[in-house]
Amino acid sequence: MIAITGASGHLGKATLEFLLMKTTPESIVAIVRDPQKITEFADKGVIVRQGDYEDQASYVASLTGVDTLLLISSAVLGDERVNQHSNVINAAKEVGVKHIFYTSAPNPSLESSFSPAIDHFRTETLLKDSGLAYTIFRNNLYMDVLPMVLGDAVQSGKLYYPAGDSKVSFALRNDMAEALANALTSEGHENQVYDIGANTAWSFGDIASYLSQNGKTVDYIDILGRDYEAELGKHLPPVVAKIFAGMAEGIKKSDFNVPSSSLTELLGREPVSLDAYLKSIA
Repeated sequence: MIAITGASGHLGKATLEFLLMKTTPESIVAIVRDPQKITEFADKGVIVRQGDYEDQASYVASLTGVDTLLLISSAVLGDERVNQHSNVINAAKEVGVKHIFYTSAPNPSLESSFSPAIDHFRTETLLKDSGLAYTIFRNNLYMDVLPMVLGDAVQSGKLYYPAGDSKVSFALRNDMAEALANALTSEGHENQVYDIGANTAWSFGDIASYLSQNGKTVDYIDILGRDYEAELGKHLPPVVAKIFAGMAEGIKKSDFNVPSSSLTELLGREPVSLDAYLKSIA
């Protein structure tokens, strides 16, 4: 059986949908803290089990009979997140799970400006030391977050972002979910680390150029990271503003400039390109 943690989230639900196209619902276990959030999958025959990242015993119960586990990283940060992941990994070892897939980030490091990447580095280390087969998906930034980042750039003609000329190998979350489903149901991924993103990369100047259509001109304006964080702090909790500012700093350091053929190979087709996505949301 294949199990997915965090199955009620956007990536979890999308991966479940693609898994249902490739295998039988009774061979899929969706693990969530609140089973009521995914009753639509229970109605399709998916096995829904309760599991709380904070409660290792709940994962010992929910992983019974599971061979392959997709550990979708939890939504908290720092020590709490790593401890939650450790609970799941230890429960998987206890019940005999053979293979864990994990959703990480590009260039995880203890020195990363993007704080989630620190957590991912620590979790990757736990996985590699666990003795279980592992597959790490270092998912690049979702194209899906761009509307939030772009704000009113099309209307104002100004795209403000502190990334310099650095580039990002953006990919659509749905493409990542499909690639996960394909890998979870195929062989040959043991102890592999995949950079999951486009096979090219784009700067924010490129994005501004794509947005400059139908007589509109959008200019990209590189700003200071501290000014960006201060502006975010007017609208978001300080901890969230800091994460987004850290992401921008990571972009500027080229941490997300990781073109790779892995996503194309796992999909068996080209992923959705940035220009096609921007046209679809225009």
